[in-house]
Amino acid sequence: MAVEARLPVVFFGHGSPANAISDNEATRTWAKLARAIGRPKAILSVSAHWVTSGTAVTAMGTPPTIHDFGRSLPAPLFDVQYPAPGSPALAERVQNLLKPTKVRLDASWGLDHGTWSVLVKAYPQADVPVVQLSMDMSAPHAAHYELGQRLRPLRDEGVLIIGTGNIVHNLARMEWNPQAAPFDWALRFHQYIKDAIVQDDSARVIGYESLGGDAALAVPDPYHFWPLLYVLGARMEGDALRIEPDFIEYKSLSMSSVFLGEGLAAA
Repeated sequence: MAVEARLPVVFFGHGSPANAISDNEATRTWAKLARAIGRPKAILSVSAHWVTSGTAVTAMGTPPTIHDFGRSLPAPLFDVQYPAPGSPALAERVQNLLKPTKVRLDASWGLDHGTWSVLVKAYPQADVPVVQLSMDMSAPHAAHYELGQRLRPLRDEGVLIIGTGNIVHNLARMEWNPQAAPFDWALRFHQYIKDAIVQDDSARVIGYESLGGDAALAVPDPYHFWPLLYVLGARMEGDALRIEPDFIEYKSLSMSSVFLGEGLAAA
């Protein structure tokens, strides 16, 4: 049954695409969250892996599953399909909500791994329409947050807004050792951002670069961080906060997810 109450907004720390075929703390938490939320009418996803010139929204009826990663990953991952329908109507609604920002209706992208590697665990039946919103590579940090603010009405229209990326994402510094302790700079930045979220201080999150060297190492490019700004922009007064799971793996990859919504803390 589709949910009728105001929906939460969720930032997923999506990590490796291989999570789509793994069973671990993160993937089990994604599934648990989806059960707590219920089945939305549709999902709007802002993924770290769709960065464009200008802003676009997928508007096709049947978005393809995009395997946008290298062949070094496990072969079964390339067989994963997430055949969720699209929603041209939701795409047009997003286009209107984001005015005066010009948003083009796109028929060439689809669902990239930032979206489907999470949804294959959260909503494995792939029966909820999914639309992706791209991020304008030339927009300043604050502009991404402001677009999230304009998307707030969707929460009362049965649409689940998700962002998918990572608070700390430095692949060049990663070590493939699950027992390795995180870098000190990763821990400091991670805690700084979490504290700002808990205090509902969006300006500190938007201005994350004020942390200097720690920020430069934790966020070497903004693409995995920006989806968090959309989610925080869609935050509303009274939203309960839950950060779960909450850990850094491989020394420099945050798997923390941020859930904001009424009653969610007790779910």
